Amino acid sequence: MIKVRTEPRSIHAYKDLISADLYEKILVLAKGLRGLSVVHVNATNRGGGVAEILHSLVPIFNDLGIETSWYVIEAPENFFQVTKFLHNTLQGKRGCLTSSQKRIYLTQNQEIARQMAKIDGDIWVIHDPQPLAVIKYLNGAIKPAVWRCHIDLSRPNKNVWQFLSQFVSCYDRFVFTLPDYIPDGLPKDKVFTSYPTTDPLGDKNKFMPQSEAKKLISIFGIDTNRPLVTQVSRFDPWKDPLGVIESYRIAKKKIPKLQLALVGEMASDDPEGAGIYKTALQEAATDSDIYLLVLPHSNLVINAFQTGSEVIVQKSIREGFGLTVTEAMWKGKAVIGGNVGGIKMQIDDGKNGFLVDNPVGCAEKIVKLVRSQELAEKLGQEAKEKVARNFLLPHKIFKWLLIFHDLALEAQKQKVVRQQARSVFE
Repeated sequence: MIKVRTEPRSIHAYKDLISADLYEKILVLAKGLRGLSVVHVNATNRGGGVAEILHSLVPIFNDLGIETSWYVIEAPENFFQVTKFLHNTLQGKRGCLTSSQKRIYLTQNQEIARQMAKIDGDIWVIHDPQPLAVIKYLNGAIKPAVWRCHIDLSRPNKNVWQFLSQFVSCYDRFVFTLPDYIPDGLPKDKVFTSYPTTDPLGDKNKFMPQSEAKKLISIFGIDTNRPLVTQVSRFDPWKDPLGVIESYRIAKKKIPKLQLALVGEMASDDPEGAGIYKTALQEAATDSDIYLLVLPHSNLVINAFQTGSEVIVQKSIREGFGLTVTEAMWKGKAVIGGNVGGIKMQIDDGKNGFLVDNPVGCAEKIVKLVRSQELAEKLGQEAKEKVARNFLLPHKIFKWLLIFHDLALEAQKQKVVRQQARSVFE
């Protein structure tokens, strides 16, 4: 396991971006938890919304006096092929886990557990399916533990969920993005919902003038005097990059000067990404106005595309939440999003953006926004205000503080048990 380094952040810097009431509640709750240690474990430190959130969340908790660390797991490619299969099937894709896949998954989780047993923490937060099964091998060494599931579990593959649910039930608390994602059978008093949030002070979200954004975009050969449609996301089938290309082509019949940029990075825990990128590249090969850009560690460039594009699209066909939607809305953009999952919680159709179900509908909204700057600005202002009310980082800080308060007493009781359990690994 690798401990992730994060840049220092202070809760005070966010004071003017949230209500005085929320700011005071955060300080009061945090004061009662000073000295508590929290450990987060997930699969990657870059690429995707979980890593994005933790890069901001972890240092602010440390600033509040809660000792917070973050570790990412190390595993061979065949493990991540299995966990990508888990991810896809949990979101509804058909398929059955083979005995070989189960063996790969459990063997690696046992190794991760061995490494985790050497780390001290009062409360553990395990993110998503990749390290989920570690709790089976730790004999109480990470108690209390929270499972934070960021994906859409509204229609999970029954075969896969049956296998994973035996590990889920071992956790002390459960956090899901939306009520619709909560599986049946979990004790209601131990289940929380919490929206992901975006960091308004990070490089990806800080204010960037249009002139600077256009200048950065032009580096990639894009004509900034012509309208640009952009989707920022991992190259993943659930993000529907081919559907975005189809939508663009339909819209281009009415707006011949239209350009398209698919902008993203490859997550280290996603072995499918390179293949999806290659497929999209082949699909776009005959059109010099389509740009596919893989941009690792490029928050400022992503900021530029979200700021300087005439239209932002997130045409996902399944989506746990969609922080790229949040980011663009915070910049005052009217986003065209897939009518699914967490995107529906952010976009109020026709009020602060548009929800679409197919490429034809997406193309129609692209044309509408390109042709009416006044409409785009009106919807964009509503979008920014909704993010300010609901989806900025301090809202997430507050929700986690409530969860940690719920667990703090239990954490104290478990210290002796945890020390005894760790002796098994010594």
